[in-house]
Amino acid sequence: MKEPNDVIIRSVTKVAVIIIFTFAINLFISGHHHPGGGFIGGLAFSAGLVLLFLSYDIETVRKNLPLDFKVVAAIGVLIAVGTGVGSLLFDAPFLTQTFGYFEIPVFGKTELATAVLFDVGVALAVIGTSLTIIMSIGDDR
Repeated sequence: MKEPNDVIIRSVTKVAVIIIFTFAINLFISGHHHPGGGFIGGLAFSAGLVLLFLSYDIETVRKNLPLDFKVVAAIGVLIAVGTGVGSLLFDAPFLTQTFGYFEIPVFGKTELATAVLFDVGVALAVIGTSLTIIMSIGDDR
């Protein structure tokens, strides 16, 4: 059987995935002060990976991205829960956020908040869970 010629779709996918990943990072970062955050950033990132799965095959993407997405989801949940437990250690209610301004060499005076750590955990949990589900549905073994 002749292999399909997917040159156009694979070329477009390379550009589209970069745009999707950049938009996902933008959604994640803007979530601190504007709508967005870990959940929607994680979903957008997962959408980019799903596009790679559709354009190439799952085995090719797995070979180039050797991650167990169940572990990614578990690490994300541990980070998210850890930020909540961290507030209990300082005698504050569960998931209480704190922030401060720090002098960072390249960026200057920058606000850092514990909510960003929570969003990182949520993003990893969403990426890991959604890709585990999609890969288990698409797995033909």
